[in-house]
Amino acid sequence: MENTEKRRQELEKYFDPKGPFAVLRVSQMKRSWKQTNRRELNFWENTYLPMLFSGIYLTSKHFFYNVTFHILHLFGLRKDIKGAVTYQYPEMPRPLSSRLRTRHRLTKREDGSPRCVACMMCETVCPARCIEITAAEHPDPNIEKYPAEFILDLGKCVYCGFCVEVCPEDAIRMDTGKLEIAEYSRESMIYNKKRLMDE
Repeated sequence: MENTEKRRQELEKYFDPKGPFAVLRVSQMKRSWKQTNRRELNFWENTYLPMLFSGIYLTSKHFFYNVTFHILHLFGLRKDIKGAVTYQYPEMPRPLSSRLRTRHRLTKREDGSPRCVACMMCETVCPARCIEITAAEHPDPNIEKYPAEFILDLGKCVYCGFCVEVCPEDAIRMDTGKLEIAEYSRESMIYNKKRLMDE
């Protein structure tokens, strides 16, 4: 007990409530406290049976609760209490948040050309290096450049959204709502300009 108090005092001297790393220091103190004061498991706890029965009990409780209310709903009873619902994907997709980053798309101008001006900012900021742009001069003198090629490798993409945030022209977005990116080959995960504009 004396040892514990001494250790606690040693840890508390590092805590400054007004310091910039106060939260970090508190979490370090708690972690250290738990490691030094962890008790040994007894024989019954070492068998892991209490946790096994606890898990079975919790799963069964949820199962019978939900089954009971779903059966009652079939007969028109207790409609005010909802049972848990499983989304029957892919027939019934789960509602997505408007902020969710999904598959990429390139936005178009009124004339159907891409809004991208090949500034290379998305290619530069991409941490996975999955964007490759080949710039060319635009026929319109008001627009300096356009992407002759815009290649995005979804097999490498980490969906960080940096490309969307950095784009000055709002040319690339991740708002298609498409989550399915599975393909039969790596080559088919490489999206070109046409495929990105058709999304």
